[in-house]
Amino acid sequence: MDVTSGSAVVTGGASGLALATARRLVEKGVPTVLVDLPTSAGAEVARELGGKTTFVAADVTDPEAVAAAVAAADELAPLRTLVHCAGRGGAMRVVDKEGNPGDLAFYEQIVRINLIGTFNVLSQAAARMAKHEPVDGERGVCVLTASVAAWEGQIGQLPYASAKAGIVGLTLVAARDLASKLIRVATIAPGTFDTPILARLPQQVRDSLGEMTPHPRRLGQPDEFARMAMAIIDNPMLNGETIRLDGAIRMQPK
Repeated sequence: MDVTSGSAVVTGGASGLALATARRLVEKGVPTVLVDLPTSAGAEVARELGGKTTFVAADVTDPEAVAAAVAAADELAPLRTLVHCAGRGGAMRVVDKEGNPGDLAFYEQIVRINLIGTFNVLSQAAARMAKHEPVDGERGVCVLTASVAAWEGQIGQLPYASAKAGIVGLTLVAARDLASKLIRVATIAPGTFDTPILARLPQQVRDSLGEMTPHPRRLGQPDEFARMAMAIIDNPMLNGETIRLDGAIRMQPK
């Protein structure tokens, strides 16, 4: 799809993988709405990116807030592109170290943000895209974000891995569902990437994480995720697929 034929929504857009993708979209002249939490640097980042870039504060699990964000993009130009990166981690075990059952409320919270939030954003964006006339046989494309934890979640990643596996599971079904509306859905499953979360760790730990990747033996760069997102958007036959972007890493139990 010609990414310049409409506007884009990028969630989690204030930092990391999403920011790198938003930068690529803006460089191509695409009117872009960054969606992130009110506490994020989203407004500042939108000013820095320039062009027709705006920031809309929203919790991705809030249907009304997300609807407002996709409406803002639609006002700039017909919404054609979604790149959904927003999410968060959180450590817990099935049974904690004291022998107590895992915290169900915390499990629900992480799954809600990562999986329910993904469905909410996808549904709201696709509903907007479906209203527009096709361009070159397509109305839009939605790029979601899973993780290699969907297959090889490590001990402590229980709710996060569950949610990311859910995103992998919904990808093909959503692509089939939206095919009649000429909207594609694909997912990127990153390995260990150099994001702001990892930036908080000591350099020795970050180097160790990079060494786990067979080749290239380093952390992934956010722009490498962005390049994959742009390739999915560009290629009309990429649909219903989850693509591992991980340098052949296979995570160990811990």
